[in-house]
Amino acid sequence: MRYRKFQADYLFDGKSLLSESHVLITNTNGEVIDIVKRETVGEDVITLKGIISPGFINAHCHLELSHLKNVIPEKTGLIDFVFKVVSQRHFAEEEILNAIENAENEMLKNGIIAVGDICNNPSTLFQKIKKKIRYYNFIETSGWSPQIANVRFEKSTVFYNEFIKNDLKTSIVPHAPYSVSENLWEKLVPLFPGKVITIHSQETADEDLFFLEGKGNFTKMYEMMNIDNSFYEAPKTRSVASYFNKLSPAASVILVHNTFTKQKDIDFINEHKNQEQLVSFCLCPNANLYIENTLPPADLLLKNNCHIVLGTDSLASNHQLNILEEIKTIVKKFPKIKTETLLKWATINGARALKMDKDLGSFEKGKKPGIILIEHTDGPKIKDNSKIKRLI
Repeated sequence: MRYRKFQADYLFDGKSLLSESHVLITNTNGEVIDIVKRETVGEDVITLKGIISPGFINAHCHLELSHLKNVIPEKTGLIDFVFKVVSQRHFAEEEILNAIENAENEMLKNGIIAVGDICNNPSTLFQKIKKKIRYYNFIETSGWSPQIANVRFEKSTVFYNEFIKNDLKTSIVPHAPYSVSENLWEKLVPLFPGKVITIHSQETADEDLFFLEGKGNFTKMYEMMNIDNSFYEAPKTRSVASYFNKLSPAASVILVHNTFTKQKDIDFINEHKNQEQLVSFCLCPNANLYIENTLPPADLLLKNNCHIVLGTDSLASNHQLNILEEIKTIVKKFPKIKTETLLKWATINGARALKMDKDLGSFEKGKKPGIILIEHTDGPKIKDNSKIKRLI
């Protein structure tokens, strides 16, 4: 068996940032053999400048929206953004498929090895069956009007079966608390046991206002979309409290965005979560700036020892699909967060959230997590001009 030996200024193994005295050994297929001290490894060591890391995990993406790059204006707020996505997503099929392929190639170039991808249709299937990237596919279901619950659920089931037929990891999931009726929740919850379930959560301040008082811009959105909201009575709770208990059967829960999450929401989750399940908070900072021009409380989540993962959202709400660029944005706003912590969010935490940590996320013997190099660092610090080079 031939070996490949990698050494750099720093080696992040998925848990700790190791010094240049450590060497990563893999076979030619990228399977991890060991991490050893430099003096014991012999010759033929590939010596590099920067940080060697396992491949990145993009825990939240909408690959199917890649054709909307630069189409939707920035900083309009979530309500207008959602309306424009719904009303402007109809392009020629060839254009959509080409955009999907280009976006996946962009993620590969940027060191992303696995993706939690939202699917409202099967348009990404043609690319995913090539298995260039590992995907956990989330068939997103929405329907605020109780009368359409059956139709929406049946449609999602058809899409789910198409993905399963192609041997792809897949779950049927709720879009957001403000877009899923109680009737639809009743159909979704029995599908959650053993699955990874994701939901958009607290992406705008209007979300909590809607559940606390039944007021705010969501009522405007329903009017714009001709959706009957006359049946709704606000539960007088914050958004998280309105739905979180419904997720208790899931093996892993990924709450996405969390831009307006407060301490009381974290406390509620800690008090009510199934102790056997993993609850992750996915941060997509560049998308939050693009849509709402604000950032999630990464420091608050970290202070509470929350399990944090990173996502890019879509090219409709981001200028690139690049986890390193998400890290850079966090570094600017929260400079005290250590590189080691940020890389955990980007690797092993994401792999655990998507239940892919047996193979991905860290340099442990037998895993094939991909190998990337973060170039142009300042010691262990990631800078504005830092870049990804994919090694395996």
